[in-house]
Amino acid sequence: MKAARYHGKEDLRIEDVPEPETRPGTVKIRPAWTGICGSDLHLYLEGPFPPAPSETQPHPLSGETLPVVFGHEFSGVVEELGEGVEGLAVGDAVVVEPFMVCGECPPCRDGLYNACVKMGFIGISGRGGGLAEHVVVERRWVHPVGDVPLDQAALIEPLAVAYHGVRLSGAQAGDTVLVGGAGPIGLLTCAVLHAIGARAIVTEVSGARKAKALETGVADDVLDPREVDVAARVLELTDGRGADVAIECSGAQPVLDTLTRALKAGGTLQIVALFSEPPTLDVMTVLLRELTIKGAIGYADDHPAVIRLVQEGKVDLAPFVTSRIAVEDVVEKGYRELIDHKDDHVKIVVSV
Repeated sequence: MKAARYHGKEDLRIEDVPEPETRPGTVKIRPAWTGICGSDLHLYLEGPFPPAPSETQPHPLSGETLPVVFGHEFSGVVEELGEGVEGLAVGDAVVVEPFMVCGECPPCRDGLYNACVKMGFIGISGRGGGLAEHVVVERRWVHPVGDVPLDQAALIEPLAVAYHGVRLSGAQAGDTVLVGGAGPIGLLTCAVLHAIGARAIVTEVSGARKAKALETGVADDVLDPREVDVAARVLELTDGRGADVAIECSGAQPVLDTLTRALKAGGTLQIVALFSEPPTLDVMTVLLRELTIKGAIGYADDHPAVIRLVQEGKVDLAPFVTSRIAVEDVVEKGYRELIDHKDDHVKIVVSV
């Protein structure tokens, strides 16, 4: 079968690979659309880093070394069911929660499987991926999406990242939430906040991303730190209280600093973004204002609730699909397009 396999830095090849075989407890899926994630770009540009394997170091759970099939944000259609699989039928539209976990470490035993000490991702760490004609996945990771269009369903995975962060933050209807950054996760975080009835204020400098936040209706206010003092403006918008919650989605130190200053006393700072370098934190502000700081990695048991938000029309994913391309064009019209024109896109999805 045809698959796009990652061999290392700036080396992605369309190759013919063996067809995966269905095993007991697994589901064979024909991927429909696969989203390009920021982690895909980093791996392509920088070379392999965990949870991706290298040419010599296999992933501890998949046992695979490079090359591996790429693509972890994907939707598809069930083509075959392994022995013992229940709750699915051939022809069902599905998405995959692309984890591989050990099930034995303390976080896994505590239900925090997203913090598994050996955690990997289908489509990064091995076991196939969305950029292939077929993939075989354990039943526990396969979620039916009903009549959600499959190009939009490919965004369920990043939407689950956003939902997980909002859920852990404790944000509720009526809260004012300051979101740092209007990239894909920032915009989807605003969409989740809008769906639960919270007020979303986003800080962003990109003109295209500011426009997307407003035209989609997911942000109530958009603040450009080059034009206003964001923390001061948030105080004005909240009658001097500050934001109830701030969610960091940019991975940028200045944004983290702004969010910390904009919170109310007793507020919560939720960190969702990855930082390329360890950030610094204004601990005195945290102490004196009794702030709570939380992290969020991926998602855990969030997909069913996320899918319901989309099915019930509370989150509209259509505006966030900004380009559809074939796998043969994934480098030039996918990776290169995002590198050169990232502000023009939220999510590029790829078909095989």
